[in-house]
Amino acid sequence: MYTLTLKWSRGAGHRRLYPIFFIKTLALRQTNKNNRQMNCNYVDLHIHTTCSDGFFQPEEVVQQAARVGLLAIALADHDNIDGIERATVAAGPLGIEIIPAVELSSQWHNYTDMHLLGYGFDYRDPRLIAELNQFQSFRAQRNERIIAAVNRKLVGEGRPPIAVEEVRRLAGGSIGRPHIAQVLRGKGYVSGNEDAFTRYLIPCNVEKHYFPADEAIRLVHACGGIAVLAHPPYVTRDRRQLEYLVTELVELGLDGIEVYNNGSGLEDSDWLIRLAQQRGLVITGGSDFHGEPGSAIQIGYGLRGIRVPYDCVTQIKEALNRRAQPIRWA
Repeated sequence: MYTLTLKWSRGAGHRRLYPIFFIKTLALRQTNKNNRQMNCNYVDLHIHTTCSDGFFQPEEVVQQAARVGLLAIALADHDNIDGIERATVAAGPLGIEIIPAVELSSQWHNYTDMHLLGYGFDYRDPRLIAELNQFQSFRAQRNERIIAAVNRKLVGEGRPPIAVEEVRRLAGGSIGRPHIAQVLRGKGYVSGNEDAFTRYLIPCNVEKHYFPADEAIRLVHACGGIAVLAHPPYVTRDRRQLEYLVTELVELGLDGIEVYNNGSGLEDSDWLIRLAQQRGLVITGGSDFHGEPGSAIQIGYGLRGIRVPYDCVTQIKEALNRRAQPIRWA
């Protein structure tokens, strides 16, 4: 049996004895072995549905979560909470916890489109509903303007335009750019999503609206929840800058960091865990599942097989208790 400690990857002497790739591989194998022995319980705290830019209805997402044996999930749709009630009803007979969540489009200084996750809030709060309704209204107008711009480009290329209704039928709800990409792919205009974004969606983009980070955190707190920085490596991969940013956000009331995310490898996750522990922050994680055809990301499994332990839910509940807020989904 191997006994792994952080000293293995930190000590210079150990690096000479054990190459870092060997240590990472061994650590992953040992972790998976320990998980099997302990019969670990898993969750997914970052899932999207047709209520924003996902491809599956909330009820379908719940069914998929049940099939892979997840104990809890969080629908973190972009600036939208419409799927929470539906998921809660669907999950009841299956014994799956549905944690109220949302992914807020935010910005702070030069960090634009920085996402903040809210967890455990009262999703029936009138203030939250009013704020998000404004965002949804702009989002609908934005996506129609993007489609109009894409169509101008298609006509200029001598190709028939796409219809808003066609994209809306595919989306099954709120339209997102991945849905537009899928229609372009279905018509044979592009080879895949990356091609669609490069040739059409990025050049035809319409700027989003953002919550200032301090306002986003205050809104989540006012509704009884906690605020978590989503997928930090996608904000910046400069660790010094990220540490400065987290320090600022903590002063604004940030409660946690999404440690287990698709942008983090083993070494990144280890560093984020230490950062969270140093700042007294909650550790969360999720697959960021959208359900795009051909994606390697599945409910309960992020890139590189990332899985999220139930302990993250426990940490969220403890943080809410420390804030003297009721656990509203229990």
